[in-house]
Amino acid sequence: MSDLLPIFSRVVGVFLVMVAGAMARRFEWVTREADVSISRLIANLLFPAFFIDRILATDRFDRLEATWLPPLVGLLSTSLQLLLAVAFARTIGPRLGIKDRGAQSALALSIGLCNYGYIPLPLAQFLYPDAEASLILHNVGVDLAIWSVGIWVIAGDRLPATHQGWITPPIIAIVAAAAVKATGLHRHIPEAFFQMTEALGQCAVPMGLALSGAILFDFLRELRWRESLGTLIAACGFRLLAMPMALIAIAAFLPMPLEMRQVLLLQAAMPAAVFSVILTRLYEQDVKTAVAAIIGTSIIGLISIPVWLYVGQALLPGND
Repeated sequence: MSDLLPIFSRVVGVFLVMVAGAMARRFEWVTREADVSISRLIANLLFPAFFIDRILATDRFDRLEATWLPPLVGLLSTSLQLLLAVAFARTIGPRLGIKDRGAQSALALSIGLCNYGYIPLPLAQFLYPDAEASLILHNVGVDLAIWSVGIWVIAGDRLPATHQGWITPPIIAIVAAAAVKATGLHRHIPEAFFQMTEALGQCAVPMGLALSGAILFDFLRELRWRESLGTLIAACGFRLLAMPMALIAIAAFLPMPLEMRQVLLLQAAMPAAVFSVILTRLYEQDVKTAVAAIIGTSIIGLISIPVWLYVGQALLPGND
């Protein structure tokens, strides 16, 4: 049981960064008007630098399998979770009072998409440093699933002919860094460049966590817990109970490298992703349902994340 304490401590540390962001919002050190510019800074500069630094610094991409397998697993696993979430929201949702089609779509997207970046990245650095680069590539596949299956889930018949694609600065940075690494060109890059990417990359995760905390603080003040009880039950049952068991079983029994098993374990333990609120707003579905799912799973995740990571460590082949 003593092995659980370091995991719990690390998870609490990650959430405390979000609490710090919430306090910054409470005292108006970070205003709502600043959210867009900070988000763009994080997405378009800090995370690309973080990905470049991590990919070029690792030697795990010398094998072709290590490059293509993580994105494929991310695409397939996230797509499957989203489809299962749709079926769950359509069948179980009405029994819990979620009868509106828009609310069901918002629920499906929220519980089908886990927090795949801000929380698992710092946990990977602490628990599974060898799997960090695989997690980054895995998230390329997650993005592909979001901007295809995820958009279908939340938009339905209102999907526009053209929508924001998945070719974003972080993905461009990942693909470019992987190509440079594969060709050996990284050996000719000046050291000053790596000093720059390292310095910027170290800011990415904490700033992203702090901004997430600020955004969740806004929604937390507006949430009506009694009205959202059905959503909370559905979200926690699917995201924090059913999906962890399913993903850990896949990681334990399907043949794959240890790093990929660890990536799936991290994904299995995660709460709903804050990003689903953005898509729910964009396609004018029930934001209240998405917010309830995210906040509810995040709060309970403070306990469930270390428990699932502890259980997964004991079950996955190759974990000491």
